[in-house]
Amino acid sequence: MTVLTRLLGSTPFRLTVAYMGAFVAAAALIVLYVAWQANELLTSKAVEALRAEVAGLRAQFEAGGRPRLVAAIKERVSEPGSGLYLLVDADGTRLAGNLPRLPAALAEDGQGHLFSYPRSASGSGPRERLATGFSMSVAGGLTLVVARDIEDQRQLAAGIGRLALLSFGLLCALGVGAGILISRSMVSRIDKVTETSRQIMAGDLSRRIPLSGSGDELDRLSEGLNAMLARIEELLAALREVSDNIAHDLKTPLNRLRNRAEAALRSSDAVTHREGLARTIEEADELIRTFNSLLLIARLEAGAAAESMMPVDLAEVIGDVAELYEPVAEEAGLRLAVAAEPGLCTVANRELVGQAVANLVDNAIKYSAATGVLVAAGAALAPPPPPPEIRVALKRAGDAIEIAVSDRGPGIAAEDRERALHRFVRLEKSRSRPGAGLGLSLVAAVARMHGGTVRLEDNAPGLRVVLSIPVRRSRVASSDNH
Repeated sequence: MTVLTRLLGSTPFRLTVAYMGAFVAAAALIVLYVAWQANELLTSKAVEALRAEVAGLRAQFEAGGRPRLVAAIKERVSEPGSGLYLLVDADGTRLAGNLPRLPAALAEDGQGHLFSYPRSASGSGPRERLATGFSMSVAGGLTLVVARDIEDQRQLAAGIGRLALLSFGLLCALGVGAGILISRSMVSRIDKVTETSRQIMAGDLSRRIPLSGSGDELDRLSEGLNAMLARIEELLAALREVSDNIAHDLKTPLNRLRNRAEAALRSSDAVTHREGLARTIEEADELIRTFNSLLLIARLEAGAAAESMMPVDLAEVIGDVAELYEPVAEEAGLRLAVAAEPGLCTVANRELVGQAVANLVDNAIKYSAATGVLVAAGAALAPPPPPPEIRVALKRAGDAIEIAVSDRGPGIAAEDRERALHRFVRLEKSRSRPGAGLGLSLVAAVARMHGGTVRLEDNAPGLRVVLSIPVRRSRVASSDNH
């Protein structure tokens, strides 16, 4: 298929030609109608003028007879203009006028008729000219012809017709040319999209559809497709990272599980068997928790838990989590403080919000425990300072409710905070601490399900995690208020 064939067969070209054809057809109908109306108007005006002149000449004849009529005709012929006159007797002899002979096309019926007459020898233009006029009988066997030359009008109409045909032809040529140019531009841009799509299908996910910068529909479509491609690339990168982390984080406990089982089988001691089974159960429980977290995150991202939304008092949720983790914090040498504004309610999933807050508090305790151990170790040498504090705060921030959990642990570097919200991401290179790196990713999934966000901030020192949930009211409550 040649380039020209592709352009002529493209949708933009066909649409342009169709629109141009419809425009030319409409313009032709308008021009024809205007020309017809103009001709009718000019003809009617000429006929009215001829009728008035006939009436005037009839009055001249009635007032002075043949001599008066001949004199009036000679006077009119001497004046420049398009008037045509002829007065003949019963024998056909011309008595006055500027017509050489009596036109055969004229009938004495009182109606105007078209006829041709030869131009004078001194005139210029066509040999035969067109005229319209009346023929009538006058007393005494006379015949009077009164007419008007309309050759110029006919030539004007012919010129307008030729100009209209030339204009329509030019419009058609411009339409075809515009269709080719538009098709070339559109086909070129669509080819770029097609080529980019082929490169992406070949595996180059970094490719993006080029934009023309015009901001038109194709640019907006390309921007949407580029955003989708960026999201797909991000998800695939996250999938590769998750696969690598799963290979590391799940392979290690599975190897430990197998080694302990193998060691227990080699030993004949019942106590060793019991300890091996107990440790095996612990490892299996940790693996089950990891898979449960993965399944829960997948359910949240699919929106499966969105149906269980109900009005929730977040202060009660914070209080329940604090009551559960306060003994754990004290055992780790930490103090758990809660500052919650009462009466902050929204439509949410109570269990998921509680689990997200519990994950944040558990992380804060885990990463602040080392600081608590150092404080306890220095207590024998000097008056002990107050234990490090983990603070849970609940407050209203505009149209959202913010739950902030702050600790005094090592914190997270600014460049790693976004990555820390992904699944199986553990910032410690040794990966020796317990856990699978799913805590913050579960919090992020809960936030997305509720239409909220998660922010990681510097607590100077330590980390401050802010879970923001939009304030929503239930339909039932809203209808009761009305």
